[in-house]
Amino acid sequence: MPTDAAALPILDDLRPRTVTDQVYEALYQRVINLTLPPGARLSEAEVAAQMGVSRQPVRDAFFRLSQLGFIQIRPQRATVVTQISAEAIRQAHFIRLALETACLREAVRLLTPQDHDALEELIRRQDAAIRADDRSGFHALDDQFHHDICAASGLEFVWTLVKDNKGHMDRARYLSLSYNAQNAMEEHKVILTALRERDEEKAVAAIGLHLSRIHETLARLRAEQPEMLGL
Repeated sequence: MPTDAAALPILDDLRPRTVTDQVYEALYQRVINLTLPPGARLSEAEVAAQMGVSRQPVRDAFFRLSQLGFIQIRPQRATVVTQISAEAIRQAHFIRLALETACLREAVRLLTPQDHDALEELIRRQDAAIRADDRSGFHALDDQFHHDICAASGLEFVWTLVKDNKGHMDRARYLSLSYNAQNAMEEHKVILTALRERDEEKAVAAIGLHLSRIHETLARLRAEQPEMLGL
């Protein structure tokens, strides 16, 4: 007998986060913001004890992180956080540049003055985060700036694709925020100006410069903190 599809719920709207999801997200954020830096050791038993959960969801979260290249699981030895992958950063840059360039071309046409004002408010909050030396807050606002451009263009799925591929890039960005946050904010201002002026080529050039700064970050990390970087 055919299933009555109209009676079935949409699981993504109803499904709560599992224990594994929560463990994974907690560890993921600590790897990204370098609270767990490259080389840090992780114990399945210790993580389970600290979070008050059984070892199975921790084991599952470890596996998910290993599939993304953030940790290396070594049987009978300590699980360790991997070095930041230069190759993964190059791949993430390629993906971001292609997707966000296409998104900006749409945004130039579709964003409203209200959308522009909302982006300007985000930039003001980014400036406040820089002055407060709130790197975590700045990073979140940086992501929101890019997300909101995609969302306001009716292309929120683009940001989902970007987010799924930019983890190693984020680790390098966190290391660079002490000297690069101001540059990032100024580049956001140029992007917003291009959107307000509905200047497509200026917007494309601005996002290209903004995202390609990661190459300078990689070069500086390789010179100053080579232990953080892998191939």
